[in-house]
Amino acid sequence: MNFSFIFDNLEYLMIGAWPNGPVGGLALTLLLCVFSAVLSALFGLLSGILLVMSGHKWQLVLVAILGFFRAIPILMLIFWIYFLLPMTLGISAPKVQTIVLALSLVGGAYLGHSVAAGLRSVGDDQWAAGLALGFNRWKVLWFLILPQALPRMAPSFINQCISLTKDTSLAYIIGTQEFLTLARQIDGRLTGAYSTEIYLFVGIVYFVLCMTLSFFAERINKHYSKERQFV
Repeated sequence: MNFSFIFDNLEYLMIGAWPNGPVGGLALTLLLCVFSAVLSALFGLLSGILLVMSGHKWQLVLVAILGFFRAIPILMLIFWIYFLLPMTLGISAPKVQTIVLALSLVGGAYLGHSVAAGLRSVGDDQWAAGLALGFNRWKVLWFLILPQALPRMAPSFINQCISLTKDTSLAYIIGTQEFLTLARQIDGRLTGAYSTEIYLFVGIVYFVLCMTLSFFAERINKHYSKERQFV
């Protein structure tokens, strides 16, 4: 195997055409992951809280919405946002924003149920204690329940971030200049002579990123498991 061409194109794979053009490559992949992770965490946290705090009818509506985004393939959602929105509503969605929105909606839908489960895992006695102190339900949630539930949710958030890291590779389908897209460009420029090497390199990079996040998820899970043993 010959990996010398990777070193010749390493800067392009890492940052794309930047600073003479828009950022791309692995840098754009990481940016897509970060923005998608933040937005999906916010969406998941909000939807999970509403699942716990809303009335039965609103819960059914929210479960249906979350179920829709959990059921639909991410690739299909990307197509809908990028191609159907301009045709049906006249709303043009840029490529990067399309990917971030699609990943955030799907990731947030999964996290919503994880957040709800984390909140419900806190004993009813905590709710009763807060209400006995004169707090309303939202204050009990904010001051008593969330501080206890968030550490339990942390592994779910990191696991979702791992999933988002892999799913950013779907951005190539609409020509977003992220890591896999640039790797495919280089492969095409070399007429497929080094396809094995370049896709092996791409796989190794994704493996390192995901294993790093998995390591942190495991450490956090062990840390809070030990804490719960002493509570």
